[in-house]
Amino acid sequence: LGGVIVVGETRMLYLDDESKATVEHVLDEASIFVAWTAYDGLRYLLGDEYGWLHLLTLVVDAEVVTGMKVEKLLRISRPSTMVCLEDDLLFIGSHDGDSQVLQLDLNAKTAEVVQTLDNIAPIVDFTVMDMGSRSEEARANEFSSGQARIVTGSGAYQDGGLRSVRSGVGLEDIGLLGDMDNVKGLYTLQTDSSGFHDTLVISFSTETRVFRFDSEGEVEEVEEYLGLSFEEHTLLAANVSNGRILQITPSKASLIDSESGVAVASWQPGPGESITAASANEDYALLSAGGRSLISLNLDSDLSEIARQDFEDADQIACINVPNTETPIGLVGLWQSGLVYIIDLKTLQPIQSDTLRNNDTAAVPRTMVLAQILPKKTSGPTLLVAMSDGVVHSYSVAPCTFALTNRKSVVLGTQQANLRVLPRADGLTNVFATCEHASLIYSSEGRIVYSAVTAEDATFICPFNAAAYPDAIVVATASEIKISQIDTERRTHVRTLPMGETVRRVAYSLSEKLFGLGTIKRELVNGEEVIESSFRLVDEIVFSELGKPFQLGSTQGDELVETVIRAALPNTYGTPQERFIVGTSFLDDNASLSFRGRIIVFGVDSSRNPYKIAEYKLKGACRCLGVLDGKIIAALVKTVVVFEYTELSSISARIEKVASYRTSTCPVDLAIEGNIIAVADLMKSVSLVEYAAGTGGEAPTLTEVARHFQSVWATAVAHVDEGWLEADADGNLIVLRRNEAGVTYEDRRKMEVTGEFHLGELVNRIRKIRVDASEDATVIPRAFLATTEGSLFLYGSVAPASQDLLLRLQQRLAENVETPGNIPFATYRSFRNAERETEEPYRFIDGELIERFLDLDEERQEVVCKGLAKVEEVRDLVEGLRRMH
Repeated sequence: LGGVIVVGETRMLYLDDESKATVEHVLDEASIFVAWTAYDGLRYLLGDEYGWLHLLTLVVDAEVVTGMKVEKLLRISRPSTMVCLEDDLLFIGSHDGDSQVLQLDLNAKTAEVVQTLDNIAPIVDFTVMDMGSRSEEARANEFSSGQARIVTGSGAYQDGGLRSVRSGVGLEDIGLLGDMDNVKGLYTLQTDSSGFHDTLVISFSTETRVFRFDSEGEVEEVEEYLGLSFEEHTLLAANVSNGRILQITPSKASLIDSESGVAVASWQPGPGESITAASANEDYALLSAGGRSLISLNLDSDLSEIARQDFEDADQIACINVPNTETPIGLVGLWQSGLVYIIDLKTLQPIQSDTLRNNDTAAVPRTMVLAQILPKKTSGPTLLVAMSDGVVHSYSVAPCTFALTNRKSVVLGTQQANLRVLPRADGLTNVFATCEHASLIYSSEGRIVYSAVTAEDATFICPFNAAAYPDAIVVATASEIKISQIDTERRTHVRTLPMGETVRRVAYSLSEKLFGLGTIKRELVNGEEVIESSFRLVDEIVFSELGKPFQLGSTQGDELVETVIRAALPNTYGTPQERFIVGTSFLDDNASLSFRGRIIVFGVDSSRNPYKIAEYKLKGACRCLGVLDGKIIAALVKTVVVFEYTELSSISARIEKVASYRTSTCPVDLAIEGNIIAVADLMKSVSLVEYAAGTGGEAPTLTEVARHFQSVWATAVAHVDEGWLEADADGNLIVLRRNEAGVTYEDRRKMEVTGEFHLGELVNRIRKIRVDASEDATVIPRAFLATTEGSLFLYGSVAPASQDLLLRLQQRLAENVETPGNIPFATYRSFRNAERETEEPYRFIDGELIERFLDLDEERQEVVCKGLAKVEEVRDLVEGLRRMH
């Protein structure tokens, strides 16, 4: 047609390029359009600020535009970009919400969302909800951020909500068998020629139950089946050679024909003995009788006993396993000595052995598996040994000699892990470890990876390849049996609670098991924006909203939530009580208002509703809050103020100002450690303020004791063990340290820079974490960082013994690794703002670059490590770092 369409908030204008004529269309409702794409020459799709998809159609007469028509289609995420794809598909890329793919039918004026792509940007606030067993409260030896559950306030306005983010292997429940407790084992059987599992055997302490599945997924519990014993605990049930089924109970081993259900052979232990452990492959079974005798049975010869070995009372059998290998071998672990053996099943003589007992631990091997986790062309099978203290040892096993080499150790928890092999379609296997934090052990990029699984309550699992549930697993928990699908590798799992509002602040109460949220809602009413703000509660377990929200605001003006924290404040008896504290500001510049913000203290009643206990009216906005020794610390527009909180009853309290400190411009964040308050200033970096309680009738005081004397536009600050971690608006990270050993007073007041790094993203929030790492840990996690781009970063302290090696390794990798756009690493990661720029990062390690070492071929790894350390040592070091996330 040859023209230009001008899109405005209240009207649209078409300008004809040839005739210079104009066609105007007045919109029925005002809106702000933010993205568009052409569907064809006459129809255009528009997305607006408020999450509506519009269809703009040019009305033509011959080749002359005579009018325009705009129609609303459906609600979408606020678009940042829109692209028309083939087959009438529309991609909506959103920074403020989840991206979407829509199926269009513009002739019928309809559209439907066919795919949603999770997005956690922008992260306005977040909280670290669960550190698993990696926190100081539940001591363990190794940290993995995959065990941490981070809950973010993400998105903006109608796309806002809570996102529960966890990195790990996903487990999706697809069926529930029923409520069952005290499960001691799970086994699946194939009893026909379909090639699928159709029978599930569930073992309990004193009985066995059997469930049959048909091809449609219907399930039935049977009272008797194929001659299986139901009156005892089942130690093993498996398909073996010649179409037979092997069942082993404490009293006997039975070989059953799967067609007739007739027992073709049985074996019983000697008088006074019982079978305590059992394992088998298709041809051999290995039993432990009374923990003192080891017996090997040949299944092809009707359970004939081919070897027996008796152990002395000084050492007993802790665990056994028979892997599926061409050579008849078995795995045995012993109690007292801590020895693990690979034995010949025909003679029960050791082929290889190693001891896992040392002077520092009394742990013993509890489960063992031999699995082909890595590709056969690059590695032999891997032996995994789970110890009673939560440590899992791994060995590389030579295919012919079964020599044990390359021993490594990983801490999965504080209790023993039960290992179960899961076959994969490519011929390799994964290993599922059930412990207090379940993990999947699999291969990725030629190495073994340990990843957290979203199945915290699993006690037993087994593979279940049924016709209705292909490639599934059966999971037993403390109270129920589930059928689930498991991912084959680690992914980031996001669980969303849509709020339809911006979740500006998030606070988590561990004792109340809930989140306190400060939200902002924006609506378009009669062409005018209406802003509302509220404080509300969300349940941690079911991840849904609780009770009625507390609406902020008054007849004098619109009130916005600025900050929300949880705190244990003294109640009327002086006992710490869980409270939420909210800081607000007023939106309208109303001169008649006698106050410009409030501090409000909330409690949670028995019905899980928030109720107001006290409020304090302020002359300015309350930007952020903290608690120090039972007192409320508030960052106002130009001051930091200490308030005394005195609870008079469960529904009333008195808040009194007792001390204040004037900042350079405007405080934007607080971090409190002991009696030191770090104040992040809008323009003047960080200052440290010391709180001193009043003695002898004197009033408490706030005194500045140190300051960073550079101009930095700070966005967040947090205490880390080596000092204070600051983020600025230019995407930099700065580590500052107080120079308490300075010679002069001025030296002691000046904060030293001990690290600088350009992150490249604007950090909204830094949350300190406390992790009790092992003594030989290379990196000790200190904090999580969240950015407006939707990234979550882990900041850690490098152990002094590893600092030089990692810094030199980083320099070598920067010279040998190709970067996007060939941008020099040192240039990109160097600190820079409006006032100064450095040439390289200062005393900072880029974990992503370090992990690129594993992507190099062996020849380039040798070049990088020349003069630094052995390649194997560096590879082990980097693999350990990668396991942290």
